[in-house]
Amino acid sequence: MNQPSNFNTPKGNGFALTPLILFLCLYLLTSILIGDFYKVPITVAFLCASCYALATIKHLSVEDRIGLFSRGASNPNMLLMIWIFILAGAFAQGAKAMGAIDATVNLTLHILPEQLLLAGIFLAACFISLSVGTSVGTIVALTPVAVGLAEKTGITTPLMVALVVGGSLFGDNLSFISDTTIAATRTQECSMRDKFRVNLLIVVPAALLVLCIYTFLGLEMHSPVEEYAVEWLKVVPYMVVLVTALCGVHVTLVLFLGILCTGAVGCITGMGFFDWFQAMGQGITGMGELIIVTLLAGGLLEVIRHEGGINYLIERLTRRVEGKRGAELSIAALVSLANLCTANNTIAILTTGPIACDISRRYGLDPRKSASILDTFSCFVQGIIPYGAQLLMASGLSNLSPISIMEYLYYPYCMGALALLTILLRYPKRYS
Repeated sequence: MNQPSNFNTPKGNGFALTPLILFLCLYLLTSILIGDFYKVPITVAFLCASCYALATIKHLSVEDRIGLFSRGASNPNMLLMIWIFILAGAFAQGAKAMGAIDATVNLTLHILPEQLLLAGIFLAACFISLSVGTSVGTIVALTPVAVGLAEKTGITTPLMVALVVGGSLFGDNLSFISDTTIAATRTQECSMRDKFRVNLLIVVPAALLVLCIYTFLGLEMHSPVEEYAVEWLKVVPYMVVLVTALCGVHVTLVLFLGILCTGAVGCITGMGFFDWFQAMGQGITGMGELIIVTLLAGGLLEVIRHEGGINYLIERLTRRVEGKRGAELSIAALVSLANLCTANNTIAILTTGPIACDISRRYGLDPRKSASILDTFSCFVQGIIPYGAQLLMASGLSNLSPISIMEYLYYPYCMGALALLTILLRYPKRYS
């Protein structure tokens, strides 16, 4: 097969963004207009947009177009997501079959008062993601527990899942070992500690505001919660997952250890060996839609990049920058739109980081503030796009539509609003 001939930096092309616009109209806009978020499967929307994207590529044979699309689908970041999906499906279903989820839910209900359940789950997600530096890993660990709590307390399931997603984004944005933090600080040539200090002033007020909302909502909860006996041995798989994650072990190894632990504890507590195999198989096949979406999204976004869609955004947003406020707004818009096109906040930061660094130098911006803007706005967009890894994982583990979860994502929305205000109001003064 001949490789596509153009490996140089593509010229900016606004038309290259039309496949993404088509996808958003088919999936998001149509669902909103008809009032049903399950009418348009996300896989079909991506398939239509991908076929359209392939048809719009110029100067390449059909074989080379498919090769270009396949190169995006096989991007190492996309494949890593697929491995995580497979392991997460096997762990989640295995843990459910041997009773780990029910045991962990009962333990949570035993420890937390009913009125503090919402705030407690949000804080737990914040702490875990801050410690492990990955929002996806946090979502994998806590979403099944959140779903189990929703079933036993009568709280709406999308709200409980949104608690986990929001808290995972808080920690991911601040963690020293988060890949977005590393990418933002390296491209802006500042230290992680300094960027952390700026981020604290932006995202902590948002987290405190959301925590107050959840506490207030919890005070009005009066659903009867029964007392359940805690089966301590069955809690062990989740303890292993959380402890190894907090120790900084890679998420794939964390999930692998969790799978082994579910099998060992399951056999001890009476689950058959082949029943464990059956459960893992069901969990893996249950992730089929997420895997298909990931492959289609990777290919579609590679076509958009190849045809100049991302460079078009960069060129348009940096053309008429005036003053420090305008420079900061251009960096925020740049990384947000790049994230919208790549569905990966780390790649969005790496793509736009050098441009943001050049803007910072040209207009005298503090590199600590520009690094914080890159990280915060990329995490904000990543947390609310229905085809991002976070919402895809959460929806897959909870059997919900990504859009149904978006309604309750209070933290990302507050974070985005406050981050925008810090630019408009030139806050914090010391870094502005």
